[in-house]
Amino acid sequence: MTPSRTAWAALAAVVLLGAAFVGFRAASASHTPSIRYDALGDSYSAGFGAGRPVGPCRRSRSAYAVQLDGRMNVHLDDFVACSGATTASLVSGGQLRALDQDTDLVTVSIGGNDIRWGPAIAACIGGTDEQCAAAVTAARTRITDVLPALLDRVYDQISAAAPRAQVLVVGYPHLFSPAHGAFLLASPAELQSLNDGADLLRDALAAAARRHGFDFVDVTARFADHGANAPDPWIWGPFNATPFHPNADGYRAYTAAVEAALDAAR
Repeated sequence: MTPSRTAWAALAAVVLLGAAFVGFRAASASHTPSIRYDALGDSYSAGFGAGRPVGPCRRSRSAYAVQLDGRMNVHLDDFVACSGATTASLVSGGQLRALDQDTDLVTVSIGGNDIRWGPAIAACIGGTDEQCAAAVTAARTRITDVLPALLDRVYDQISAAAPRAQVLVVGYPHLFSPAHGAFLLASPAELQSLNDGADLLRDALAAAARRHGFDFVDVTARFADHGANAPDPWIWGPFNATPFHPNADGYRAYTAAVEAALDAAR
């Protein structure tokens, strides 16, 4: 039985309508606005340790900000993180100038240099037990008594400079794996005390992020058993040119953590 002209016309209409719908979806996808992304912070944001550092800020093309560029519709607009940055020098060094009304996404890791964490590590792996204990206590005191106000000040300025942006505060990992024994002059107990200090810093960063409506990216679990003294370290040891910073594997873990946080937020 030959289909009627009316049936053929109806079938053609359905096909054309379907093609138009597919074309509309494709056009809509191709015109999805990209997420304008600015990366702020210290050496952990700059990618120090992941590859050849460039310029006075020692940025790397393997930093998590660069790895995120092009993923999940993210466009890296300004990569201004600078090794050695503190909460004060982030502002005085001009990093906030990267932000504006059109910024959609900001990542920032800051605070580690404010609490003088590097000297505490040096005291524990190369000093006496007394020097280690004193340096860790001093760093913990700065975390609890000094850092919250410093974070509030810089987070307020980030909010004012990028009022529409989602802000991800990116944390720091444990640098050691005490289960694998002593490391140089640091006993497993001293390594654990450094990790406990890192947990205190993590909690202070997370609390400050919550106060400002920011999201916190915790990398502690991802770095478990990958400290500088572990069989498969994701942290460089003291004899590398970039001591106690993530290596390429570590920065890939950072990228995965930030990407997961973005996905969860959506």
